[in-house]
Amino acid sequence: MTKEAIMQALSNVQEPDLGKDLVTLNMIQDVVINEKEVSFTVVLTTPACPMKDMIKNACINAIQLLVNKEAIVSVNFTSNTSTNRLDPKTILGGVKNIIAVVSGKGGVGKSTISANLALALSEGGAKVGLMDADIYGPSQHIMFGIRGERPMMKEVNGKGLIMPIEKFGIKVMSIGLLIDEKQAVVWRGPMVSSAIRQFVSDVDWGELDYLIIDMPPGTGDIHLTILQSVPVTGVIVVTTPQLVALADAKKGIAMFGQAQLKVPVIGMVENMSYFTPAELPENKYYIFGKNGGKNLSEEFDIPFLGQIPLVQSIREGGDEGVPIMVSDEKITKSAFIEFAGMAVRGIAMRNANL
Repeated sequence: MTKEAIMQALSNVQEPDLGKDLVTLNMIQDVVINEKEVSFTVVLTTPACPMKDMIKNACINAIQLLVNKEAIVSVNFTSNTSTNRLDPKTILGGVKNIIAVVSGKGGVGKSTISANLALALSEGGAKVGLMDADIYGPSQHIMFGIRGERPMMKEVNGKGLIMPIEKFGIKVMSIGLLIDEKQAVVWRGPMVSSAIRQFVSDVDWGELDYLIIDMPPGTGDIHLTILQSVPVTGVIVVTTPQLVALADAKKGIAMFGQAQLKVPVIGMVENMSYFTPAELPENKYYIFGKNGGKNLSEEFDIPFLGQIPLVQSIREGGDEGVPIMVSDEKITKSAFIEFAGMAVRGIAMRNANL
């Protein structure tokens, strides 16, 4: 067995999403051969890669088939999260990917999706931040169980920066951490835009693989401010299967296609897809209609990222400050892990195509 033979064999292994082989993509490092033993490292485009096992098995098969059928193959993984950010000196320079989670209307579970997406990515090994940009109705401080906490300040190069609060391994920032909960935020557009800019420029987000922005519902001031001042990688649209929600989701998709914004839609996720009672886990009741989000994604030719069921434990987790992704509940967690996997694949493909 030689290094050349190993690399030749691995050049037959395709990266499932990018459509090229691992050697062409420079994803193979540190090949070590010791008699029948061979080990090497595969550099993934994201630590939260859902295709890890498939790539590992394909590599082992290629070497045993093309080099030595008795080879003992050890495949290690590391990651260098793909990004389309070329200039780290720009705003949020330490953040590789900025993902805005949007919806056309309120009440479709956008904050729940944002919180659990962030946690699913973190569970996969990524460094993740979560910005709650819903100034009028913040909720991430409740979902992460940090109500009443106040962020600290620190001075960097003579400038005071806000330190996001860390919980469950996620850096979280929300207007709910800065104001009294009993107060309503009665601000005009310019003040809201100013607050959002501060969340971007005056918060020490540090080095992140993904910054998830939980956007307010609709298509208004805050959306324009963020999309025009932050280099957003792409947006994820949240809807329910209901006709009213789908009509509003269409407006959201249309907004991001406009020439002055032109932000790519990574995909659509359908929340509250069906109701499954805890005592009848095999049963599915389509309370809000069936496959509305799936059909809409086909209509607009955007990827469909998955269906999240309507389950009591998801709601309870959000209210209690312990999101479902950090609970012991297995079945519902798998829906979020699958959705997060589809999302990071979409992001990696978008970055590769650029």
